[in-house]
Amino acid sequence: MIVNGAVFTANMDSPWAQAVAMDGGLITAVGTTAQVLAEFPGAEVIDVGGRTVLPGMIDAHNHFLATGESLATVDVRYPAVRSVDDLVAVIAQAVAAKADDSYVRAYGFDHAKYERTPTRWDLDSVTGRHPVVIGHVSGHYVLANTIAMEERGILESTPDPPGGRLDRDELGRLTGLFQDTAIGMVQPTAIDIGHHGPNFHVVADMSDLVSSVERAGSAYLAAGLTTVCDAQVTSRELSAYQVARKQGRLLVRTVCMPLSHQLSNFEAIGLSGPFGDEWLSIGPMKFYCDGSLIGGTAAFSVPYGKSGEFDGVFFWEADELAAAIERAHRAGWQIGVHAQGDKAIGIVLDAFERAQGAFTVDDPRFRLEHAGFPNPELLARMKELGVIAVVQPTYLHDSGDDFLERLPTRAHALLPLRTAIDLGIRVVLSSDSDVVSYRPLDTISAAVLRRSISGQVLGPHEVITLEEAVLAHTIGAAYAVRAEDRIGSLEVGKLADLVVVDGDLFGCDPTEISGLKMFLTVIDGQIVFRST
Repeated sequence: MIVNGAVFTANMDSPWAQAVAMDGGLITAVGTTAQVLAEFPGAEVIDVGGRTVLPGMIDAHNHFLATGESLATVDVRYPAVRSVDDLVAVIAQAVAAKADDSYVRAYGFDHAKYERTPTRWDLDSVTGRHPVVIGHVSGHYVLANTIAMEERGILESTPDPPGGRLDRDELGRLTGLFQDTAIGMVQPTAIDIGHHGPNFHVVADMSDLVSSVERAGSAYLAAGLTTVCDAQVTSRELSAYQVARKQGRLLVRTVCMPLSHQLSNFEAIGLSGPFGDEWLSIGPMKFYCDGSLIGGTAAFSVPYGKSGEFDGVFFWEADELAAAIERAHRAGWQIGVHAQGDKAIGIVLDAFERAQGAFTVDDPRFRLEHAGFPNPELLARMKELGVIAVVQPTYLHDSGDDFLERLPTRAHALLPLRTAIDLGIRVVLSSDSDVVSYRPLDTISAAVLRRSISGQVLGPHEVITLEEAVLAHTIGAAYAVRAEDRIGSLEVGKLADLVVVDGDLFGCDPTEISGLKMFLTVIDGQIVFRST
């Protein structure tokens, strides 16, 4: 049992306690230290000395396997890489360490923070015969050198694919920047997902995939995550999770959101989520509408960018998306759709209305993934439809300064969490790792502060309280994956997943939240992480 803690249960009928007892993988008591000690006098006791105790943190929108892969690749994230010259220098160093002509992959470039957009010619200057592909921090772009393009048969005449773009300079030449569905054209991919999303499902051995699952899982446990929902799963990811589970290397509970290109396959066997067990399950089906807010391909009703150059990318025609969503809805799927800009959000809400109007489902729990810029009219529609807003406030920290340049006044209306909660919309906090930090305390900090890297506050009227943020990352996130009866709060009979923060989360200054670490992480009543 855990005693002498400041226990926030996320059960709002009884939100605070001091102790939690666990047995057989379940919570058996929640109460004062004296009460719980008296009820279970022979139990093993861990005195946490006043530290904050929370339900195990749940990340309802995370790219689990992709995060593990990014942790092992060449890191070109900001602030270590601040310019095109920095990027080229890191790639040159990586190439020097490789065998002749071997493939070089890197991840995390963010050209919005550079003096200009890098090109294939920048990479060509240091890469020789090595094919090089660098993933953008958003997951919606890659930058490739000329050799990588030639190996994949990319020519100057190659057309844009549906839902993607090949960037060209003022002379019409390919620059090496590939957007959204086009990223699958220039790197060896294991799965053909067509126009259904950005294809970052690169070829890899199963042993490497399972190692990535384990690598990410270890990092998640140290951060206090006990359940994650992978928001883009193909047979590649699901197979890796199954093998990892068999080998004892799936370290956190995992919910999979199958990508929509697999809808027909699931229909053929009559399967829809939720399906699985407490450790590995299939959850909602994932669709894409528009592109990336960070990458500049989100679809707004008024284009954005310093010169209004970003008009958005769509993965589907609106009618086709609505028809596919209706099919999935009729087949019994909970549905989550990526939509960032207000134009895209409107299209998705139209589709939800059409699906529910054609085939009424009790408690459909439609999910809007990201919900970056819902205007007041869209928020009212979200409330009416019972749409869950699965949001990532860490964007405001990592890219807030870029948003203020690209969206000026509109930047203060991004992620209107206070307004949404006050309207009664269920808001769920998540990371979108590996786009931003997977640490829940970073996510929570961003939601209560809304401060950019430079310290500018985006939409101060949209801050939420610490309690609201924790609820949105625990019981709210459990609701988003239809698991609120089993996880997300500390209540008798629920699975014994909890975390102990190494400090006083609710008593510290809000600016100190992201600096706190985890003291213990517990899953099924077993300590799976202990700080040293």
